[in-house]
Amino acid sequence: MGRIKGVERSPLAPLIPTAKGPALLIDCGANVDARASHLVQFAKMGSIYMERIVGIEKPRVAIVNIGAEEEKGNMLVKETYPLLKECKDINFIGSIEARDIPKGDADVIVCEAFVGNVILKLYEGLASTLLGKVKEGLMSSLRSKIGALLIKPALKSTLKQFDTSDQGGAPLLGLNGLVVKAHGSSSSVEITQAIRQCIQFNEEKINEKIKENLIIE
Repeated sequence: MGRIKGVERSPLAPLIPTAKGPALLIDCGANVDARASHLVQFAKMGSIYMERIVGIEKPRVAIVNIGAEEEKGNMLVKETYPLLKECKDINFIGSIEARDIPKGDADVIVCEAFVGNVILKLYEGLASTLLGKVKEGLMSSLRSKIGALLIKPALKSTLKQFDTSDQGGAPLLGLNGLVVKAHGSSSSVEITQAIRQCIQFNEEKINEKIKENLIIE
C-alpha cells in the first residue's frame, strides 16, 4: 500500500475516552523510535482526523511530557516542542502530563509509540481493574446490592462515556489507503464500527487533506 508522499512515518492513532470526550493518542504502536519531524507530522495528521472525523474545530494539540514547562522532557520532546510551537496550521497548547490526559485537557496527544503504548495499556488495565472493584463492592452485601439498583442508570450512563467499542479500532494514518486496526477479540459491534470508520474516513477525504498539509517543499 505504501505511505502518502511526504509522510515520513504512519502512526497508529486510537481514540481514548476522557472526561470531555474522545482524544486521539498518536502514536501508540507503530513507531517506537521516532524523530521530531515524525511527531510534528503526527500532530498535523491527528489534527486533521479530529477536525474531520470527530468534529472538533481547532483541536488542542499537546505533547506528552513529564512537566508543563517548555524546558522539561527528554531530547526528543525538547527538540519537538519548538517545532510544534512554530506550526501555524495546528492549535498547539504545549506539554501535557499523563495525569491530565483523562481530564480531557487536550484533543490530540502526541508522543512516540513507546510512550503511547504504555499510556494505552495503563488506560485499559486501570479501567478493567476499577470496573471489577466497583462490581465487587456493589455485590458485597444486601444493602450494597439495593444501592446498586438505585444508582444503576447513572452508573451505566457514566460508564458508557468510557466505552471504546463505539470506535471499533485505531486508524493507521498517512497511508495510500484505509487501514483500521482492531483487536483479534473484537466483537461484531466493534468490527462494524471499524468498517463505519473507514467509510467516514473515505467520505471526509482524510488522505487528501493529509496530502495537502504534508507536501514537501
